[in-house]
Amino acid sequence: MCALGGGVPATRAHIAKADAAARALKKPTPIASDPVDSLKFGTPEPQPGGVKREYWLQAESFIWDPVPTGRDEWMKMPVPSKRKFRAFGYRLYDEGYAKPLGPVQMGGPALTGEVGDTIVVHMRNGDEHFNQAVTFHPHGVRYTPDYDGSYLGKFTRAGGFIAPGEEFTYTFECTPDSVGVWPYHDHGPNHVVNIARGLFGSVIVREKGAKAPDVEEVLVLHQLPPQVTGVPRVLQCINGRAFAGNTPTIRAKVGQDVAIHVIGGDSMFHTFHVHGHRWQVGHRNEDCPTVGPNEVITARWNEDNPGRWLYHCHVFTHQDAGMAGWLLVNP
Repeated sequence: MCALGGGVPATRAHIAKADAAARALKKPTPIASDPVDSLKFGTPEPQPGGVKREYWLQAESFIWDPVPTGRDEWMKMPVPSKRKFRAFGYRLYDEGYAKPLGPVQMGGPALTGEVGDTIVVHMRNGDEHFNQAVTFHPHGVRYTPDYDGSYLGKFTRAGGFIAPGEEFTYTFECTPDSVGVWPYHDHGPNHVVNIARGLFGSVIVREKGAKAPDVEEVLVLHQLPPQVTGVPRVLQCINGRAFAGNTPTIRAKVGQDVAIHVIGGDSMFHTFHVHGHRWQVGHRNEDCPTVGPNEVITARWNEDNPGRWLYHCHVFTHQDAGMAGWLLVNP
């Protein structure tokens, strides 16, 4: 299949073909062609002192406007009105899916754990529009093949194919080498397209008892191409939003511990620059690091510079197509 540099099929016809192929797939019957395919695995439990942290997520389609204000607040320019499209997202529910805990949006909730914990994700495919199997695949945490959340053709295990209306429960371990911030995303039969539609989020694992930053944000840098949206332009987005005043506005106060985790959410390379700020990485200071596909960088500092500050990708074609936002620091 021909694809753009952004990692999605090159035309809307290719998108429709990929959707149709995904809808036609039936849950495969696992075939043990190698001894590893017959291995059995248990469900891990928390380590001593750890807890089981449970989340209920549902994959849902919805109509999304990446520029709800209709304007670029930085450049004081209107953004053409044809912007809405059908997206795909992970929505957080309370226990047993009794009620949603917030709106469905591009970019799922940040799931958190500490070393020694297990993160249990109850995943339901609640979509009735795209009508295809989806999964939940995390980076960074430890899991068995049952909980990989990847479609593997005839080698697919249960968690690699959640058909519409079905549920599956994943269990992941927060090991010492899981400390950090990691992406999660769909890894089902049509994952490239569905990630571009919004099936992505983040996992944050901390040391046992570690204090969370006073201000903590996860920013996913990604594009929305016309082939996915039907909008006649590429929008460069942060968490599904484009242009300052629509992208996340981060608020902090002088003296606070600020951590901004930046994830490369497409097949492009981006950078992350915050005006008026620097942060230490190892033995050097940074103010514009590069972040590639599914890489994560963390900008963390003790806030000491009040005012309105711009943050943006310093690839200028990305910045000018929407990949910018505000940091507001009060004294």
